[in-house]
Amino acid sequence: MSSLLPRHALARLNERLDAFRIVIVGGPRQAGKTTLLRLLHQERGGTFNTLDDATTLQTVRADPTGFAEFGATPRIIDEVQRGGDDLLIAIKRLVDLDDAEGQFVLSGSTRFLTVPTLSESLAGRAVFIDLWPLSAAERTRADIDAPALLFAPDELRAMPLASTWKRADYFDLVCAGGYPEAVRIGSDRLRADWFEGYVSTVVLRDVAAFADIRRADLIPRLLRLIAARSGSGLVMADLARSLELNHATVRDYLGYLDIVYLTSNLPPWSTNLTSKLVKTPKAYITDSGLAAALLGAEASALAAPGHELAGPLVETFVFTELTRQLATSEVRAELSFFRDRDGREINFVLERRDGTVVGIEVKAAATVRDDAFKHLRWMKERLGDRFKAGYVVYLGDQIRPFGPDLTAVPLAALWAGTAL
Repeated sequence: MSSLLPRHALARLNERLDAFRIVIVGGPRQAGKTTLLRLLHQERGGTFNTLDDATTLQTVRADPTGFAEFGATPRIIDEVQRGGDDLLIAIKRLVDLDDAEGQFVLSGSTRFLTVPTLSESLAGRAVFIDLWPLSAAERTRADIDAPALLFAPDELRAMPLASTWKRADYFDLVCAGGYPEAVRIGSDRLRADWFEGYVSTVVLRDVAAFADIRRADLIPRLLRLIAARSGSGLVMADLARSLELNHATVRDYLGYLDIVYLTSNLPPWSTNLTSKLVKTPKAYITDSGLAAALLGAEASALAAPGHELAGPLVETFVFTELTRQLATSEVRAELSFFRDRDGREINFVLERRDGTVVGIEVKAAATVRDDAFKHLRWMKERLGDRFKAGYVVYLGDQIRPFGPDLTAVPLAALWAGTAL
């Protein structure tokens, strides 16, 4: 068996390249974008260049139009944000003159179309694909579309799990995360060293390329605060006080972390179920392995029942798994959370465009009690037919019904229980 894990985004990339002039692949550095683009190049031919190469970058800066015109299509340009405005303007001019599909595949380790210095938008000419680090489904080579399955509760209940996952197995997976380089490191300590270097590289290279960070030393501290607060509201005053910075600076730094895909905000679910909604978004580290490293958490310790970081890290892991699978799912659904001032909370809400809803609670425990479903039952009663299913995702090994449309689901069901 090949050691190269198949990426679910490859089929999506090919499909969109057949329909659009430009496909933009965005995602964090070291998530596997270059490998994905090289696989695409092997399949389809064309021209491949990376602007991480110093000579190539000098060529772009000397003659962006000539560079954009050079070579057979698709013209694949990795880390395109390093070429700046002039390269994007040259690409825009080319596709405005020719509406043929499949002209460019651009990748970037920043959400570069939101960066202020890149003023030209490719709106209407490009389609976006997110490539996140490996999902558990990809790591286990599972042929599954978990978001679609969550909207098919009868099918999910009948699904046989390929193997049994134990608590220690789950935390090994959580602490490894999905970055291909980090996954190959077997030691928590050495993996933490890798993540420390990774954060420094992203801050000093990618963020510094578009922002003036005078206190770069505070970025790891800010990331640790976000990791420790997974599942809590993003309260700017608390972060500013902890870092001894003003609110505006903290807000800027949070924006920079989002631009380079290190963090992601989860919005509150928009609903008219109650007027007492909490509207503060939640923030997550976009890889559970990075979150564990930032908090100094090791898999062996987390596996012991009652560890204070087990809940936040499992919730972070579920967030990242859902985010990664939604990026390639056949289901178009928005991910959010629900919380009101009466104390009701549901960790994740998936809503399809037809208005149907799935609610997901996360428990870092091997057993589930009936009262874990009380907020899901409340939601079901108020939504009626819009409520498709409610799940408590837990660290056990059995799929168990808890009444109509309510199910306790092992975390491993998100990858069909397939073993690593």
